[in-house]
Amino acid sequence: MYDKEALIALVRHKALKFGDFTLTSGKKASYYLDGKQVTLDPHGARLIAEGILDVLGEGELPTAIGGMVIGADPITASVVTMSAVRGTPIAGFMVRKEPKGHGTNQYIEGPVKPGDKVAIVEDVVTTGGSSLAAIERVEAFGLKVTGVVAIIDRMEGGKAAFARAGYELNSLLDITDFGICPPDEAEA
Repeated sequence: MYDKEALIALVRHKALKFGDFTLTSGKKASYYLDGKQVTLDPHGARLIAEGILDVLGEGELPTAIGGMVIGADPITASVVTMSAVRGTPIAGFMVRKEPKGHGTNQYIEGPVKPGDKVAIVEDVVTTGGSSLAAIERVEAFGLKVTGVVAIIDRMEGGKAAFARAGYELNSLLDITDFGICPPDEAEA
C-alpha cells in the first residue's frame, strides 16, 4: 500500500507552483503542477508506482500500461519496475504524438499486441485531452483500454470527459488534497 500523505507532501514541496500559467489544455490557471518534479524523483517514482499498482490491483490487472510521451514515460517505467518487484509484472508502452517516420512507423511502441488490455497513465489531468488522444491511438492499434489512472486530478472536467467517452478515471490525488477548491462545474 502506498503512502498518500508522503506523496501529498512531495508534490506540495516539489511540484506545486503558484502564479499565472497557461496549461496544455489552453486554460489559464493560478497554480501549476509540474509532475516531472515528482515522477523523476526516486522517492516520488516509488510512491506513484505503488499507488498506481494499488489502484490497478483492485480489479483484473492489465497486460500493460502507458500513455502519451513524454509525461507518461517516467510513470510507465516506475510502474513496470515496481510490478516486477511485486511479482505481478505489467509491460509498458509509449504513445507517440507522431509516428517517428522510419522503422515500423507506429504511434505505439512497446511489447504490446492487438487485443491486450491496457491502462492509460497520466501525471496531471485537467480536461483529459492528452489521455483521450492516447486512447484514440491505442484503440486504433487494437488495444483494449480498461481505464485511466492519473497522479493528480485538477477536477476541471477530465473525469466527466472520460465518463462521456466510456472510461473511468482514477487518481491518486486530487486538487482538494492541497487545499485548493476546484472550479464550479459550470466553469470546468
